[in-house]
Amino acid sequence: MPDIDLAVTLRFIFVSAPFWLTILLISVFFHTWLNYKRREFIREKGNVLLEIRLPKDIQKTPAAMEMALEGMWEDVPGTNPDVYLKGAVRNWFSLEIVSIGGEVKFFIWTRTDWRKILESRIYAQYPGVEIHEVEDYALDIIFDPTKTKIGGITTKLSKEDAIPIKTYIDFGLDKTDKEQEQIVDPLVPVLEYLGSRQPGEIAAMQILIQAHRGMGKQDAKLIPKEHFTKGVKDAIKKIVETEAYFEHREGFPASTLNLTKTQGEAIASIERNAGKHAYDTMVRLFYAAPIEIADKMSTAGLVGSMRQFSYVGSNNVLNGIRPDKFMGFEFSWQDPFGIKSSRNQREHLDAYKRRSFFNVPYKHLMGKPYVLTIEELATLFHFPGLAATTPTLARVPSKKAEAPANLPI
Repeated sequence: MPDIDLAVTLRFIFVSAPFWLTILLISVFFHTWLNYKRREFIREKGNVLLEIRLPKDIQKTPAAMEMALEGMWEDVPGTNPDVYLKGAVRNWFSLEIVSIGGEVKFFIWTRTDWRKILESRIYAQYPGVEIHEVEDYALDIIFDPTKTKIGGITTKLSKEDAIPIKTYIDFGLDKTDKEQEQIVDPLVPVLEYLGSRQPGEIAAMQILIQAHRGMGKQDAKLIPKEHFTKGVKDAIKKIVETEAYFEHREGFPASTLNLTKTQGEAIASIERNAGKHAYDTMVRLFYAAPIEIADKMSTAGLVGSMRQFSYVGSNNVLNGIRPDKFMGFEFSWQDPFGIKSSRNQREHLDAYKRRSFFNVPYKHLMGKPYVLTIEELATLFHFPGLAATTPTLARVPSKKAEAPANLPI
């Protein structure tokens, strides 16, 4: 290894300083300006929390929610001047299933100017529901580590984005000819866990979504990021060539004939989802309760209630949602004074309240976004029928109907 002349190196750095220092200052100014304008844009747009109150029975498959999510998909933030001068960002939503003292409720958080669009999409698919603007329950949670336990987990996918999780179609929920007792709704374990919470506890699954697209200059990306469908071909090729249950004969090309039924169905699922709109996603699991009644197994319970969304088979071909970052630490020596844990709790709670993940002030906090299609999201968040018997699931007492056309005036 040749010797490095320190004096020459320092001289080069000093002489070239006007060049690299200028680039550094421009970069810092650009990102500071952009973050400032984005904060301003987000604040000016405002937001609203809508509670979706369900009727006693919903005769709809999750395909109805898939259609609603299709109508909510919008991937354009505006023109380039809007993006760079006004700080415009793509709209995002927060789909939330929340237990407040054991009462399970459905919420959707959105930007104020998207409220009417969102309501029309939901009513079009679920005419029997009621949508009400409500006070944000999360704002009542005060961070005080001496009185309140805050727990939270961010998640990630087990495999690449192009491979879907087990969806409602895999569960057979796309069939409309089933009796209620024959329906196996994967959302029920989540609802049952949330419904088992005690007064004073808040537990939630918060699904943050933003329309997915290939990212470039409108997203202030110097290096473009490809659309997730670019990985579909590689995902299928990997299954056929390297994960086939039966080895192909030497000298012959790999064939789908060597695949098991499960692997063949996985490829069909990959192809089906690749043709649908998708969202950049982060699923947050959240828990808060007074210390004296806090459940020590709260995070384990939240994670366990979601295992059915992962594919469990002999080959484990499809994807799954798994925990990524916890707010605590595994060993006491990693945070002996609890300072890091306290900071994580405070930031996680504030990010939860703001529904912040895709933009400032908590961009990609404790995780990176992954891609879920509208079919996958409809599996995680839909309005269940009578298959969900959770007694504390809030429902409207009776259905609403229009008056008969021949009613005398």
